Amino acid sequence: MNKELIKKRFAKNLNSYNENAKIQKIMAEKLLSYLPDTRFDNILEIGCGTGFLTELAAKKLEFKTYTANDIVPECEGFIKNIDQKIGFTCSDIEAGLKNSTKTYDLIISNATFQWIENLEGFISLLVSKLSRGGILLFSTFGKDNFKEIACASGKTLEYYSISELDSMLEGLEHSIAEEVQVLKFSAPKEVLKHMSLTGVNAIEAESWTKSDLRRFEEAYNSECSLTYNPIYVLIKNQPGGYYQRNAI
Repeated sequence: MNKELIKKRFAKNLNSYNENAKIQKIMAEKLLSYLPDTRFDNILEIGCGTGFLTELAAKKLEFKTYTANDIVPECEGFIKNIDQKIGFTCSDIEAGLKNSTKTYDLIISNATFQWIENLEGFISLLVSKLSRGGILLFSTFGKDNFKEIACASGKTLEYYSISELDSMLEGLEHSIAEEVQVLKFSAPKEVLKHMSLTGVNAIEAESWTKSDLRRFEEAYNSECSLTYNPIYVLIKNQPGGYYQRNAI
């Protein structure tokens, strides 16, 4: 995973993100609806971006401290415009948490974990940073995400199915839900533009040539749809507790 490329692509499109990331905004709203409580002393948000989730959480939740993290330093301005009480840290969270001794009552993240290289190890790390009874709540994407792009270009991230995630979380008290959202576009070029404006094209560094684009347009399905496959996961740090697989 080229994190420098991810940082560069998202930084370039921060100002266009809010207008174009329609599915991510829906996901942020739905993610918060799964919380069983609204009071958490210490909250950590991973991959805050322009603050879709941050703003919703600041309005809905009661907290003592709220730390928003992102790999893109320019995100700080967006977060500070939401609430001056919310702290911002810019770091690669996978590395940054390893040496931290702080624990959180809620760790939350929206549409970010698909960029994590060792997801199982990262989830284990996050659970270790939860207070007793603390909650890890995140959304990511499943196997059908951007399936049209994968079929037309062969380019895709390593997405996990809901069953694979369920097996990964065995032994943890958890619940999972998934859904499918489909966007329609007028032409294949508009699909690529949408992906570029939301930063989700940060899979490879090379720019497409005219021949690459022509092959993509020829291979793309005639309906010009783009499938999103959100998955929502809630994990509770309950030592000696149970685990379950059910819709949240």
